[in-house]
Amino acid sequence: MLTLLGSLLGFLSSTFPEFLKLFRDSQDRKHELAILDRQMEQLRLGHSQRLEEIQIAADVAESQVLYRYANHPTGSPWVEALQASVRPIITYAFFLVFAVVKVSALATLLQTDGVTLAAALQATWDEETQALFAAVMSFWFGSRQISKMRRGG
Repeated sequence: MLTLLGSLLGFLSSTFPEFLKLFRDSQDRKHELAILDRQMEQLRLGHSQRLEEIQIAADVAESQVLYRYANHPTGSPWVEALQASVRPIITYAFFLVFAVVKVSALATLLQTDGVTLAAALQATWDEETQALFAAVMSFWFGSRQISKMRRGG
């Protein structure tokens, strides 16, 4: 019996280093996989940052192309002044038309019997007018704010 127990103990003790080596190899593989996962995550983050840089560069390039016409002098001061005034003149003209329409609607409502100034103002400042006002304000002031938010400043 002692011989059998000694043989078994000898066999187990001779295989113990192999089991220890297998366990160590398994732990090493898990560690290497964890390192690879972290490296892949860092690469993903780097690619996301690079894509954001590319998008910002594309936005800058688009803006430069859109305003390229304004950077090339024509040699004629009145042509350059006309080019520079197109957008503001159109903006002011449409605002004037809008204001005239709204004032005439207000005047028409005020000529109706029993309509107060407050009620007429509320009627002319309807949801469509509010939406148009919000769109115009967002266009003129929102794009810069969004750009600042995108840049993180």
